Amino acid sequence: MSILKKPDLTDAKLRAKLAKGMGHNYYGEPAWPNDLLYVFPVVILGTIACVVGLSVLEPSALGEKADPFATPLEILPEWYFFPTFNLLRVIPNKLLGVLSMAAVPAGLITVPFLENVNKFQNPFRRPVASLTFIVGTFVAIWLGIGATMPINQALTLGLF
Repeated sequence: MSILKKPDLTDAKLRAKLAKGMGHNYYGEPAWPNDLLYVFPVVILGTIACVVGLSVLEPSALGEKADPFATPLEILPEWYFFPTFNLLRVIPNKLLGVLSMAAVPAGLITVPFLENVNKFQNPFRRPVASLTFIVGTFVAIWLGIGATMPINQALTLGLF
């Protein structure tokens, strides 16, 4: 349980500060120009100084040198491209693969128009948007896991 200190609006000093527009924080100090001109630049420059200092003192290693004459057996993209990589890999017609990837944003664009009569923000009261999110997340994770497997198990994940 917290205790809130309510301002005494009968106090003449507080009413004078409120009349001047100085009552929005505890000290009665306005944000402009004090915070915006003097405090924020110090914080921003301090953050930049910390990042530059850390990068000079401890530079990140780039890893092992690349060998242009030795191609790895399996070339995989970054993890966030796994679902689209698997989709392109599994669909035999590449035009259909590209069209299926273009269908994802097209389908997501139609969701607000399907629920435009719904004025609620609660996800439990927006069934189309919630179902689209849940199914899309499940399919993306499924395809992402399948991208790391051989092509004959890419869609079934070896379960079926």
